[in-house]
Amino acid sequence: MPYPTPTPLGANDVGQQAMNALYQHRLISTQQLHRMLTPHHTRAEYLRRQLHLLRDRGLVERVGRRAHGQTDLLWWLTEAGATAVEATGLLPQRPYRMSPEAAAGPLQEHTLATVETGLAFVAHARALGHECGPLDWSPEIAHAYRDEQRPGEDLRLIPDAVVNYVHISGRQRTLLTFMVEVDRTQMTIARLAQKLHAYAAYQRYVPQPPAGRGPRPARRTATAPAWRSRYPSQSFPRILLVLTGASPERLERRIADLRSLSAADPVLAAASLRAGVTTLDQLREHGPFSRIFVPVLGDADPVDALMRPRPTVKASAA
Repeated sequence: MPYPTPTPLGANDVGQQAMNALYQHRLISTQQLHRMLTPHHTRAEYLRRQLHLLRDRGLVERVGRRAHGQTDLLWWLTEAGATAVEATGLLPQRPYRMSPEAAAGPLQEHTLATVETGLAFVAHARALGHECGPLDWSPEIAHAYRDEQRPGEDLRLIPDAVVNYVHISGRQRTLLTFMVEVDRTQMTIARLAQKLHAYAAYQRYVPQPPAGRGPRPARRTATAPAWRSRYPSQSFPRILLVLTGASPERLERRIADLRSLSAADPVLAAASLRAGVTTLDQLREHGPFSRIFVPVLGDADPVDALMRPRPTVKASAA
């Protein structure tokens, strides 16, 4: 039986990186892969050659973009490509498989917008000397929870992406986790507010162990919330909502409406969520550590992704 090798079927280093990225993020455009993997090259020609070689070997496939006027090709792994990546053992296995129908389907633009959001973190990490690479965000990771307002139901919170980011300041390294929701104005503001409600319910959810056996089973009560088993060294992840797909004026109105609905939800109002909303254009231009996020709850004064309030300036004595 042959041993798995770290380069499937002779793919070179860039080809291997492309396959890993496609396995993790499912559907990526040529230009996104270029900015992700070969930003030091002025043009994407070298990457394109590697992608076409992988396609000739049956490891990747492509489709045109649905959006009007777009000519960029979109790439995904075939079943053989996904199997080859899994054989290396380099990435956690994911059950999802992209199909030609899904790649060309209505969720195409949402998938690409999520990749674009992750790329904004990568680009600004490079510029700032922080650490966040092409594999440091994962799409659609399920988090099981229960909600007191829906007793008896087993629910799942599925962020569009979970981003791991190392913020470096001098010798201090801070591991940050962001749960990201990307909104292309395809869902109602009420639905977006419901997703925030789900984050609040997950934050407070404490799973209870099964009762013991016997005529008088011992009563056991768990006290740690479920999220601590997944993020043991973290405070609860910061929640970033990234809006796109409409004019700046319309996105600004959506932000105001989202804040109003969130303030009216007693569960959200009582929660200690650190949640902020911005636009994809602002995130790409200014980066996550500029004051581009409007807090969903409380004061509307913009903050950065750390959700730190603006420092107060003490008035000097006359």
